[in-house]
Amino acid sequence: MADYAGYLVYLTISTGLFGLFALGLNLQWGFTGLINFGHVAFMTVGAYATVLLSSQGVPIIIAAMAGAVLAALLGLLIGTSTLRLREDYLAIVTIGVSEFLRLVVQNEEWLTQGSFGVQSFPLPLVQFSPNPFGKGVMIAILTLIAALAGWRLWRGIFQQGKPIDLLVWGVAATTLGLLLYLSGAVALLNYTYKAGLMLLVLIALALVYGGLESLVRSPWGRVLKAIREDEQVPLALGKDVFWYKLQAFMLGGAIAGIAGAFYAWQLTTVYPTNFEPLISFYAWTIVLLGGAGNNAGTLLGAVIFWAYDSLTRFVLPQFVPLDDARLGAFRIMIIGLILMVLMVWRPQGILGRKEELTLGR
Repeated sequence: MADYAGYLVYLTISTGLFGLFALGLNLQWGFTGLINFGHVAFMTVGAYATVLLSSQGVPIIIAAMAGAVLAALLGLLIGTSTLRLREDYLAIVTIGVSEFLRLVVQNEEWLTQGSFGVQSFPLPLVQFSPNPFGKGVMIAILTLIAALAGWRLWRGIFQQGKPIDLLVWGVAATTLGLLLYLSGAVALLNYTYKAGLMLLVLIALALVYGGLESLVRSPWGRVLKAIREDEQVPLALGKDVFWYKLQAFMLGGAIAGIAGAFYAWQLTTVYPTNFEPLISFYAWTIVLLGGAGNNAGTLLGAVIFWAYDSLTRFVLPQFVPLDDARLGAFRIMIIGLILMVLMVWRPQGILGRKEELTLGR
């Protein structure tokens, strides 16, 4: 029973940090139209900067903020050299940069310990031991976040023109969310490091989500959407299109850098193999599932993705006689098949608006 509850806490952490990771990509591609196939590069910078700085005595919060800033600077470096070019060049450059960074951290052993990985670095809340009142406050925060998430999910569903075909997704996501909430509340009552990390991830996710929602509904966000649809229009209105693109690219990179810090804290040991191109594919899958240009959809996509990951991890071995390596490849193949069906059935994603996206024209 303890193992089951522990896995649900792990699932909640994974859903939260990859939701955070995908929000950065959604800002870059879903709202601005910037194709970034190397999004994991920003996570790599955030993760390694956080653990290396904190290992040298820098406070964990400052180390994580420095990782986000360095990830944003990476976005500045990439953006200034590619955002004036055609979009496919940006996609190629980002893939190359992500692989370049992974090879750097794998070979520069003097800095990153190479393939042996960075181990025994400080972790947040590892020494924290809350009293009953503190546990009650933490559970109250978790309850508030869960309530806001459920409200935003159903609001997004009923904002669609024909919500009936989306009810099954809402019911499934709500059921899973309730299960994760209950397991999280129990974990906080029996406080462990993972339980504290889970709450930190959800708080960070809620803050970033709220901030992004405010930004994309502001005039700044409307300019980003205009750039996504046809950048000649805001250009004709006197907007500095390159500067807006650069801002979105840097902010999305910073958010991915924060996700990288949580990823490192979840793993507790960071290896170069943790940042392979497949991680970027996860983010793209989440955004496409939930709906590009919709932050609530991105969070729903993260829930669906990790629910699928868990179900297939435990259910498929009972029906498919394959070894672990081939079974992993088979699961990814099924994800690709699901995306193909989704692109035919609902190309804008589950909560995306077809009339709002260039894809729907």
